[in-house]
Amino acid sequence: MAYISRGGKKDDFSINTIIGPGSFVKGDIDSGGFTRVDGALRGNLHAKGRVVVGEKARMRSSITGTTVTVGGIVDGNILASERLVVLPTALILGNITTRRMEAGEGCLIHGRVRVCQDDESWSRAQGEYRDKRHAQTGYGEAAGAAPPQFQRLRTEHG
Repeated sequence: MAYISRGGKKDDFSINTIIGPGSFVKGDIDSGGFTRVDGALRGNLHAKGRVVVGEKARMRSSITGTTVTVGGIVDGNILASERLVVLPTALILGNITTRRMEAGEGCLIHGRVRVCQDDESWSRAQGEYRDKRHAQTGYGEAAGAAPPQFQRLRTEHG
């Protein structure tokens, strides 16, 4: 494992999961550590470590991680327990909940941004995020049924 010490805290930079350029993954991913996406993902990504979404990545996913860096396109909500870095090449279509945020000039964000600086507001925000995520899966997505906003697309295009 590769560690970098920062302010007395060790960060693990060994990549546990990678979706390379040209790859397409459909389904939810639970990762035990650092996850990098340079391809396409349609499904939620829950990482116990850092998440990097490369500039060429295309995701229709909700993302949960400690530090999340976005350089590509994310159509979904983001929960970053430590911080979110939005690069100038990023497009985020969804709500953001984090403790700290850095956004590069030229990035595009369409959604609600919530930065929680104290533990109480962070706990409340995490609970709301999880409640909304569970409510969204109430349409039977796990069983293969599309949520209402996608059902029309599925019937019109096969």
